[in-house]
Amino acid sequence: MKTIRNLACCLSLAAIPTQALAEELEGTLKKIVDTSEIVVSHRDSSIPFSYLDGNQQPVGYALEICQRVADGIKQELGKDGIVTRLTLVNSATRIPLLLNGTVDMECGSTTNTVERQSQVAFSMTYFIAGNRILTKKDSGINGLQDLRGKTVASNSGTTNMRQLVEINANQQLGMNVIAGKDLAESFLLLETDRAAALVMDDILLSSLSANSKQPDAYHIVGDPLSVEPYAIMIRRDDPQFKTIVDRVMVELMQNGEVEALYQKWFLSPIPPRNVTLGLEPSDILKRAWANPTDSASADDYR
Repeated sequence: MKTIRNLACCLSLAAIPTQALAEELEGTLKKIVDTSEIVVSHRDSSIPFSYLDGNQQPVGYALEICQRVADGIKQELGKDGIVTRLTLVNSATRIPLLLNGTVDMECGSTTNTVERQSQVAFSMTYFIAGNRILTKKDSGINGLQDLRGKTVASNSGTTNMRQLVEINANQQLGMNVIAGKDLAESFLLLETDRAAALVMDDILLSSLSANSKQPDAYHIVGDPLSVEPYAIMIRRDDPQFKTIVDRVMVELMQNGEVEALYQKWFLSPIPPRNVTLGLEPSDILKRAWANPTDSASADDYR
């Protein structure tokens, strides 16, 4: 497991007096002081990470983490009058607006990938999405090996389906893999017992089961079959800013705030319909909280 990058730098920077730090400001920190604002992006429909509630106000798990990081940056700078300003982005604009300086921190459901690291940088991981298994609680299925010889559904044409087929062949599980044309049809296969399990992104599975006729009848089991680490996206080659962001993130993980936010957004009723997603943190996510990392490699989360 890869541990905290730049931790020594974080600790040394924390010891620098604010005035001395201000005299040496570069990059994003200098921009924040010069403009007296930290610009945090949000999404409009990335539930429960960053989206608009019933009053069209930005809310969500990732957004709250970013707001706490922004507060930590303000405290570090020690300059009165710095405000946090929110601005809307989408999947097409999130990187360009970060690179051109419009946004300082992108807060949504963005996966930290090696390819993206050629353009941007990422904070410590705060969520890990993955291809997981949804089944009925009375099925007796608790993980991948329990699917041996059973009928398992996924969505046609998805990476989830491709991975499921590959695993079935490589591990010789003898599953009967069937496809639904969309999420609704795939879930119906499970709901009507034509499939013993449904394999898709865990956050999608949580939404499907939470909005079903019998939410308490289902649960997500097993470790993720794929690993997609979500993190705050920031500009590259800005070590001074990244050091503070990472230090605040580590503090949030160590003092339990990230876990409390997870409880709020994944295991409690959320706006606008007060539905509970019911997605328990996976073991690899718990390990990422205990051993913070900004890695894009799946191997560092195993």
